[in-house]
Amino acid sequence: MAAQAGSDVASLVSNNEKTILPEWVELQKKAGILHTGRISEGELQAQSKNFLHLLHEALTQGGTDTTGAAFEPARGMLADLSRSRAQQGFSPSETATFIFSLKRPLFNALNRDNTLSAEQIASTVWTSTALLDELGLFTLEIFQKSREEVIVRQQREIAELSTPVVKLWEGILALPLIGTLDSQRTQVVMENLLQTIVDSEAEIAIIDITGVPTVDTLTAQHLLKTVAAARLMGADCLISGIRPQIAQTMVHLGVELNVISKASLADAFAVALRQTGRAVVKTKRIEGFALPEKKSGGQGA
Repeated sequence: MAAQAGSDVASLVSNNEKTILPEWVELQKKAGILHTGRISEGELQAQSKNFLHLLHEALTQGGTDTTGAAFEPARGMLADLSRSRAQQGFSPSETATFIFSLKRPLFNALNRDNTLSAEQIASTVWTSTALLDELGLFTLEIFQKSREEVIVRQQREIAELSTPVVKLWEGILALPLIGTLDSQRTQVVMENLLQTIVDSEAEIAIIDITGVPTVDTLTAQHLLKTVAAARLMGADCLISGIRPQIAQTMVHLGVELNVISKASLADAFAVALRQTGRAVVKTKRIEGFALPEKKSGGQGA
């Protein structure tokens, strides 16, 4: 029964492709798919024609079972299309329209066929509707997964950009933290810091929390993990940016960082210089220092 139903829809697609394809493309254009500027009319035409071909092949070989092996090429094409549109910034409705807008051209083709009985028309309508609904849902599922992957990747990239490791001096690094420090971000912070310690052979790392709004027990634990990991790589850690409110909160919570902490990054940097046997010395300012003027290129009399 499923094979016969698939054969009927396959014949419908094959016998009416010349009218179905342009009508389908036109419906997608009316839905505004080209207004986004992310896809050209030629690409839309090629994608639609390719899917109709794959759909016909799948229906001919495997009936209406969209999960079967015969539909793998069609599902693969839809998966690639969904991922591509998710990365390009298409909306779910714009992506789903690719499949669901095919219903009307199929139904119109059925109405133009005078050789079919009412029973055959009803059966083909039901089969094609169920078929396109399943493929449309599959397309949306892939689109949603792809969008989630894009969001996760963007969050990871933002986290990496928001946790730069700065080289202050030979052997001295600074890690300014801004925003909330959660478990996921702590992992990014730790990886960036440890890799930079290895690359630069740093002796001291200053973790500046001036931009961290609050420090609770969980945040303190994340800081301690980062400090412990840095020590295992052979680098001592200092913490700067301890504001009075944060100090009171930590005392109230009974949190002990067990590391040298300073109120400002400048104070922590001065400590780091002393620990590495360096010092910043103020020199006498030279008054009236100026570069000599360039002589003109003309020849004398």
